[in-house]
Amino acid sequence: MGSGHVHRLYRHAHSPVHALPPHTKLAAVLAFVVVVVSTPREAMWAFGAYAVLLGLVAYAARVPAGFLLGRLLIEVPFVAFAVLMPFVAEGERVEVLGLSLSVNGLWGAWNVLAKGTLGVAASVLLAATTELRELLLGLQRLRLPPLLMQIASFMIRYGDVVTDEMRRMRIARESRGFEARGLKHWGVLAKSAGALFIRSYERGERVHLAMLSRGYAGSMPVIDEVTVSRAQWSYALALPSAALVVCVLGWVL
Repeated sequence: MGSGHVHRLYRHAHSPVHALPPHTKLAAVLAFVVVVVSTPREAMWAFGAYAVLLGLVAYAARVPAGFLLGRLLIEVPFVAFAVLMPFVAEGERVEVLGLSLSVNGLWGAWNVLAKGTLGVAASVLLAATTELRELLLGLQRLRLPPLLMQIASFMIRYGDVVTDEMRRMRIARESRGFEARGLKHWGVLAKSAGALFIRSYERGERVHLAMLSRGYAGSMPVIDEVTVSRAQWSYALALPSAALVVCVLGWVL
């Protein structure tokens, strides 16, 4: 992955959260999500405490509330699923505003909404404070399979390359007066898709040959060695540690 590749969820800022090594943030988010999922759904106050903890992280990372809430819209399909649960679930029923709803369905909907929203919010904060290249390097430092990491890095890089090629082909078609209006134009679009596939395949072959000529032998060199201090680990794990305390209280109280 070349430097300077920034995804749309990333928000550039100079904050203590941005400065943390990526693998410490990945470990912290994973631990936080595990703790949230392990919390009993009846401990409703605990999920409010988790939201406060994420709010503190967002404040430290200088991520505006509007930015965070806007990215939470990705969970709309899960919200729709949760809304249907009280109507379709079986078991004891209760009347709410003249509607007969399942008690188990209501608890299930709350469980999905609370835990899903917190998990998505934590992921958004991770993406907002970590560049895509750093995320991949962080996964590599966490000892994920090297082949899987290479596939992911090439997929991300050449996904952008193919998207840019599609944009240039669309501009070329429009500059010649073409505008897709119905089924009769599908033939042109199909030919464009075929040309895009051939160009992408040929580009991949050229890149592979270029890599072999530069000594590629199945593994990518590690060029960024990062040493993590105990203080950085402590700072990164402050979120899941506080969440663990809340989780334990949720089971005890």
